[in-house]
Amino acid sequence: MKFNRSLLGIGIVFALAACNDNQVKTIETKELLDNLNNPNYVIIDSRQDSLYNGFKDKNTTRGGHIPNAVQFSCSWLDSIAPDKFESFATGKGITKDKTLVFYDSNLDNLACISADFAAKGYKTRVFNDFISYANADYPLERFQNFQYSVSPEWINSVLKGEKPETYDNDKFAIFEVSWGALEKSQGYVQHIVGAYHFDTDWIENGPVWNLSSPEVIEQNLLKNGITADKTIILYSDNQLAAYRVFWALKWAGVKDVRVLNGNLSTWMDANLPTETTVNIPIPETHFGATIPANPAIDIETPKEIMLAQQNGLKLISNRAWDEYTGKVSGYDYIPGKGEPQGAIWGFAGTDSSNMADFYDPDGTLRNPNEIFALWKTQGIEKGNKLAFYCGTGWRAGVPWFMTQLAGWKDTLIYDGGWNQWQMDSVYPVQKGAPNNMTKPDSKNDFGKVMKKGNSCKS
Repeated sequence: MKFNRSLLGIGIVFALAACNDNQVKTIETKELLDNLNNPNYVIIDSRQDSLYNGFKDKNTTRGGHIPNAVQFSCSWLDSIAPDKFESFATGKGITKDKTLVFYDSNLDNLACISADFAAKGYKTRVFNDFISYANADYPLERFQNFQYSVSPEWINSVLKGEKPETYDNDKFAIFEVSWGALEKSQGYVQHIVGAYHFDTDWIENGPVWNLSSPEVIEQNLLKNGITADKTIILYSDNQLAAYRVFWALKWAGVKDVRVLNGNLSTWMDANLPTETTVNIPIPETHFGATIPANPAIDIETPKEIMLAQQNGLKLISNRAWDEYTGKVSGYDYIPGKGEPQGAIWGFAGTDSSNMADFYDPDGTLRNPNEIFALWKTQGIEKGNKLAFYCGTGWRAGVPWFMTQLAGWKDTLIYDGGWNQWQMDSVYPVQKGAPNNMTKPDSKNDFGKVMKKGNSCKS
């Protein structure tokens, strides 16, 4: 049974009102503005990611978040182990010696989150007037391509024939993405109403699991009703699949591709409908672009990587730490252990099946700014030419997606990954962490791992 944390939070707020030490106080706009850059204040946005990223809140003329704001949602609270809460909050700069200022357009959520922190002994303030703030000429920030990551509510609006923000098309298709034919897909048994199944074999093939030929991909896309000018919405239980296909469709030339931030559970938690009906798309005859329309976002072979490294490219591994240091290969079908020479660790997950460092406790994407801060400690910065890779390409799609969301240039995916590299002994292999480096802290341990299945293709 789920607790109604909003109502519980309101009750706690009133209970705390009589306690001077833990009282939740209100902060006004002037005081907020005066302390935007005060290191002793932490501004905390507790709204859903799409609003933080840049979509407009209800009744606002501008979207985005207050500068320097971190994120912490009321929906996370039930997923954070009690003994991990304080260290998890500290990882976001939230400590008991600082003044916390929470804001949210949903006052129930605001009461919930502020009450929980106050009860734990944090100095807690609330800013109740974000709507007026967003409608005034006060500073806001948003990610350049915030529209790539969409909420369940946004998708539902499209399904109902409406025109939500950033959607100006008159044709779309939504796909559940997973590995395997329709009749074998467990992820499609129950799905978003109207969704079709997208088999990842339509865009890649073994044994390397690189992208298939442009001709094969075009044939498969047309067979399933996908064209360059149609809005394509993707989601997946194992979200690595959706981000992999996002990259492939952008490479191919689909102009408008969106990904549900989360999975089917996120959709159902929003009380939106599902079905078990098998939907079959109507085939198309003309894609509308020459595939690949955007070849520069893919680097395919080890030779190309080595040449690019000589010209300043940074090769970023998004494999688990034990894979990166050569303790395990990570796959039962990849015998070699190690990494391409010169690879930099870019954070990942516990094994080849997940990217836990990149997700929040509710299974949605972590704030990209937190990932960028982690990368900076590894010498990875905006403006660098970056190639992300993993074993066969699925995990690399998550960090690449984040760079696209934020508008970073010169980022791509090394599609061959470790799998292709280890197939030929001529390519130099790195084993062990460079300079005996210990595993960097992802600052994201909330007591459980976002893991779906036993491998990427599950």
